[in-house]
Amino acid sequence: MSFKPANNIQDLQYFGEFGGVNPSISDSSTYTFLSAKTMFHTFEGNADGCYLYSRHSSPSNLYLGEALAAMEDTETANVTASGMGAITSVIMQLCNAGDHIISSRTIYGGTYAFFKNFIPKFHIEASFVDITKPETVKTAITKQTKVLYCESVSNPLLEVADIRALAKIAKEHNLSLVVDNTFSPLSISPATLGANVVIHSLTKFINGSSDTVGGVVCGTQKFINDLRNVNDGAGMLLGSTMDSLRAASILKNLRTLHIRMQQHSKNGLYLATKFEADGLRTVYPGLTSHPSHELFKSMMHTEYGFGGMLTVDVGTLKKANELMELMQHRNLGYLAVSLGFYKTLFSAPGTSTSSEIPEDEQKAMGLSDGLIRFSIGLDADIERTYQMMKACMVELGILKR
Repeated sequence: MSFKPANNIQDLQYFGEFGGVNPSISDSSTYTFLSAKTMFHTFEGNADGCYLYSRHSSPSNLYLGEALAAMEDTETANVTASGMGAITSVIMQLCNAGDHIISSRTIYGGTYAFFKNFIPKFHIEASFVDITKPETVKTAITKQTKVLYCESVSNPLLEVADIRALAKIAKEHNLSLVVDNTFSPLSISPATLGANVVIHSLTKFINGSSDTVGGVVCGTQKFINDLRNVNDGAGMLLGSTMDSLRAASILKNLRTLHIRMQQHSKNGLYLATKFEADGLRTVYPGLTSHPSHELFKSMMHTEYGFGGMLTVDVGTLKKANELMELMQHRNLGYLAVSLGFYKTLFSAPGTSTSSEIPEDEQKAMGLSDGLIRFSIGLDADIERTYQMMKACMVELGILKR
């Protein structure tokens, strides 16, 4: 039987302390022990089921981590205070001074800045390559390379990583393949395709209500244990701990992720198809014009579609800003960063979420001034939304009547 990620989430059954249908929230920063010996064993990591201190772990965080590991088909997971908390702790755990990372050239701006500007302080270097070309990836590998890093669907250009091919390269060269799956939860399962570590910003689609910041690292029990190690674990020592109240909130929202992703994808495909037919330069993995359309299809769980992210290039930053301001004024969404909200969110990534990338590198990768990144919402009447968006574009001269 093929892997069904939503079923794995659904099949987890948690009872609250008093029989509640939601697990009780562990509203404690520290935990008591019945014996000093048990405390010692817990510090040494040898006491299953015992809790030490909430920066290390808590029942609420473990519930959420278990559900996300089930979704991604990994042995376990560790939740963090943000997506960047997940990314930074993974890299700092896997790499030492003198090591090298190969990263996709199109990644979230915060990740790019961490790789480009921050980790060199620790004598860790990163090379940025076109991840869609396996031969280019192979050429970039050196004796110092430890990590191959990519996003399943890249931010913001929506390039699709061939995770199977990258996993094969990583295995051949003894590298860790780390995949950020934030844009495509449920649609793509990187671990089943060979990824060693899967990361999400829980802030986005998984939580879905733009009220919480969080992240997760999904991987083997050994790797997660290493992250939590009190002596040298990056997850423990860097302090990127999720609050238990937030973990409980995200867990409840996770239960409806499959329904939301189906609607995000349905609406995304509808708008992308209409925009492309209107002559707009539209990028969406569900369009046959997308260079990796067939690749995405070969990796996806079809019932969750191609996701809710698309881009439209309207030519200039001035036009992009005018359009976004007008759409917000017409209540078609919000001019805001982030994604996965019930309302459509739009931004010009070159001057926002990818602004950390120098302009010359933006141009080299094809990130133009007029590009608008859309996170398509859960609108019930998507044809109505399309007609209203088109009217805005006609009003501004982007489209003809």
